[in-house]
Amino acid sequence: MGQLVSFLGVFGLIGLAWLFSSARRAVRPKTVLSALALQFLMAAFILYLPAGRTALSWVNDSIVRILDYAREGIYFTFGPLAVPPGQTGPAGEPSLGFILAVQGLPTVIFFSALVSALYYIGFMPLLLRFFSRVFTRTMGISGAEALATSSQIFVGIESVFSVRPYLQRMTTSELHLVLVGGMATIASSVLGLYVLLLREVFPGIAGHLVSASFMSAPAAVLMAKVLVPELGQPETLGRVVKGEKPPGSSLTESIILGATEGMKLTIGIITMLIAFVGLVAMANGLVGWLGSGLARLGIPAGGVTIQGILAAVFYPLTLLIGVESRDAWHVATVLGERTVLTEVAGYKHLASLITAGALTSPRSAVLAAYGLCGFSHVAGMAIFVGGLMALLPERTAELARLSWRALLAATLACLQTAAVTGVFIGNAGMEILGR
Repeated sequence: MGQLVSFLGVFGLIGLAWLFSSARRAVRPKTVLSALALQFLMAAFILYLPAGRTALSWVNDSIVRILDYAREGIYFTFGPLAVPPGQTGPAGEPSLGFILAVQGLPTVIFFSALVSALYYIGFMPLLLRFFSRVFTRTMGISGAEALATSSQIFVGIESVFSVRPYLQRMTTSELHLVLVGGMATIASSVLGLYVLLLREVFPGIAGHLVSASFMSAPAAVLMAKVLVPELGQPETLGRVVKGEKPPGSSLTESIILGATEGMKLTIGIITMLIAFVGLVAMANGLVGWLGSGLARLGIPAGGVTIQGILAAVFYPLTLLIGVESRDAWHVATVLGERTVLTEVAGYKHLASLITAGALTSPRSAVLAAYGLCGFSHVAGMAIFVGGLMALLPERTAELARLSWRALLAATLACLQTAAVTGVFIGNAGMEILGR
């Protein structure tokens, strides 16, 4: 039953996007259907076919091993502070508990350096050319859009530099897709952080996060083109284009530059968490104060929080993607938290829910993990819109108008990825979580 609900939910989400479309009659069925077909093909291969499941398991094991290598550098730098909960250090030191800034966030630096090295040796450009060609040929989008979306599967805001020569002449719809693609996927540099947060309760999480990022690329195209359809004539429509070569004249320089960018991203994540967690706490305090005032007037309004309000918004969407009703409020809560507190807070909360046994179905945990897999939150919107504004100052007003619509499209894209996943994952036992 859950799989049928997820299947119907896929089309329900598309219908919701169509209701908010800026030009409903201009939506191109070919783009919608081809993007949807591509997403289903990806999901069928990864989640249904034996070869895909084997590949998913191999990817998961490889990322976990790489993460263990990253911890060597983290331990060398921070010593006993870097020992994860339940483990002991090389010298027998007990763990001091989980410390996000020391045990989790430094993995961003390592993965950023690794991806930069893979760019230099030519592995990443090879992948980008493949996906860019597939996206251009199958979904009928411009070469610049396809290249940006392909880049966003692997990297974050820096993906815009791959299409910098084309940004100035992009149509409004193209710019919108660049924003949506960035917020609907995750960067490889933060992959290790999410794996670290969930690997103890969800051993197969690494492979699933990679799967989610790949599947969210065509979902981003679909939602972006439904919400802001193409009304112009893209310069690179129908042809594959080449991106700018990433900086770094040698492998060593590429690693240094990648590590430096990872450090900037780490500081950015810390900054965003401090700012948004604090601001949301203050907002909750204000809401609580107003609630207590209403209570004195005889109007029940106690216990209302920003997260609770957002959870109420996400609750019907959570049911729509196929989460079981008894788990829907928990999943809606972590999705709401992601919107204002970033996906880091959402994944931390999801890990605690799984640990506490609050989710009665492992299927719910998997759908939540897929639905959270993206930068579709207020901080992510600020980063991507701000980054493009810095490159296109003359189009600042246009980007500002697109910002909230892009956030909506990215959120719907992540939910659609979860719904498509739900079509292929039934009500199985704990083996879904890799146990």
